[in-house]
Amino acid sequence: MAYLQPEEYPDYGLPASTSADWISAATALINSYCRRPDLNIIEYTERLRITCDVQAVRLTYLPLAALGVATSPIISIQARYARPRRGEVSNELLFDAAWAFSLPGQWTSIDAGSVDLDAKTGELTLPTNLFGLPFNEIAVAYSAGLAQVGDDIKCACAQIVRNAQSTPALNAKASKIDTMQMQYFSSSLLDDTVKQWLRPYVATRVG
Repeated sequence: MAYLQPEEYPDYGLPASTSADWISAATALINSYCRRPDLNIIEYTERLRITCDVQAVRLTYLPLAALGVATSPIISIQARYARPRRGEVSNELLFDAAWAFSLPGQWTSIDAGSVDLDAKTGELTLPTNLFGLPFNEIAVAYSAGLAQVGDDIKCACAQIVRNAQSTPALNAKASKIDTMQMQYFSSSLLDDTVKQWLRPYVATRVG
């Protein structure tokens, strides 16, 4: 969904006659810069490696937010016991017993309510499992995004359109603005002010 609606154009310094194609192209450019498909609340699925002895991961897309009528942003969690690398197991007898029952390599569901979640940082800390064995991989389905697009994003969208319209190669009379062409000129369209507005929403993979 475009980050500016026609009735908002004058409020953000754009003529009411601005073509929706400009807004759609600017919205796509924002999403590309933020490395995410949308800034609104949508569902994501990530498969992450877990560092030995930490049993915690940090999700990529923030802020975490419940989708629709859900009460938690976490939709489902699965973790896998896997054969550890050299030096990752302190209790070899315990691991040998687990291996005999084919636990390593299996995925197991984890109750989302048993996971310690920091909604601000996106960090998930897993509970200790029954066998005392560490997990080394996790698959998480969760929702993240903005319940309401703020003025910073709307201003960024409007500024990108103004920057594009002042670029001779883009400011041509055409029935449709090519998003790929906007991407080609992204270095000039995404000026320092726009990047400052968008910085909190850029997705960063940790680890």
